[in-house]
Amino acid sequence: MKYNFLGNTGVVVSELCFGTMTFGGEGGIWGNIGKLQQDSVNELMKAAVDAGINFIDTANIYSYGLSEKLLGQSLKDAGISRNELVIATKVRGRMGEGKNYVGLSRLHIFQSIDESLQRLQMDHVDILYVHGVDPKTPVEETVRALNDVVLTGKVRYVAVCNWPAWMVMKAIGIAEKNGWNKFVGLQYYYSLTSRDIEREVLPLAIDQNLAVMPWSPLAGGFLSGKYTRDTEKAGDSRRDVFDFPPVNKEKAYDIIDVITQIGKQYNVSAAQVALAWVRLQKGITSTIIGAKRVDQLLDNVRSTELILSDDDLKKINEVSALPREYPGWMVERQSADREIK
Repeated sequence: MKYNFLGNTGVVVSELCFGTMTFGGEGGIWGNIGKLQQDSVNELMKAAVDAGINFIDTANIYSYGLSEKLLGQSLKDAGISRNELVIATKVRGRMGEGKNYVGLSRLHIFQSIDESLQRLQMDHVDILYVHGVDPKTPVEETVRALNDVVLTGKVRYVAVCNWPAWMVMKAIGIAEKNGWNKFVGLQYYYSLTSRDIEREVLPLAIDQNLAVMPWSPLAGGFLSGKYTRDTEKAGDSRRDVFDFPPVNKEKAYDIIDVITQIGKQYNVSAAQVALAWVRLQKGITSTIIGAKRVDQLLDNVRSTELILSDDDLKKINEVSALPREYPGWMVERQSADREIK
């Protein structure tokens, strides 16, 4: 396992981050993603830490708080030192029937962090993500509240998920203007079947020295190797009943053909090839992986040992390339006369 600095901070995190969305399985979509209870959570957490993972990702909305509870208890049950881990949770999703139990208002952010810490049995989290856009709360109110919650000592750093690039930059500008704590990282969907963040978000992250933590690098299991043109149902995958994130399946099958072939050359799974590709992309800090079983977790961990050749990367990049869009192609065209030959 290798480690990277978390953006423009002195914090060091493992190149893989263990996500806890499979913990709990209570209510709505969560039962389709995973239903792991305490004994299984303890086993997976110990295996992740033993493999060198020091970065753990959860969210208040995962199983409506149960994921946080199971994670917090697992540290005690498995004898894992809290101080050896970088733990992240999130705020934004609806957590109750009340009118203010949702969003990114100052009220909800402060209420949410207190409830998350109670479930986690901790006095602070290392990273608090805003877990999506709240169109009804001014960005300035959210950024001010995030700064102030850091000043309470309950949160060490703040970060963002799923915002458009312009909004992230607006928040950074507001924070910088006022001397407030700025985002240190971004958590976004990024996989071979969805390279969309390469258009605006990744360039922003690289320019601003923000950490990037891709979620769903296997496209919700679609790139696990279980799915082919001849196998539309894997039998033990959440995609069989919860088809998310969206995937262009015809293009994805072409990608699967290529990564399966490359995997056979190295005697590794298609999933390991897909994870290795994400890990090797410029600007990526820590890739979030989930698991229901220890063997599945360790297979994903072994992706960190896979070194893809230039020829491998060329084949993968060609089959998964984004369609050219404006103004990207115009920027590229007009930049040509600034190259020194």
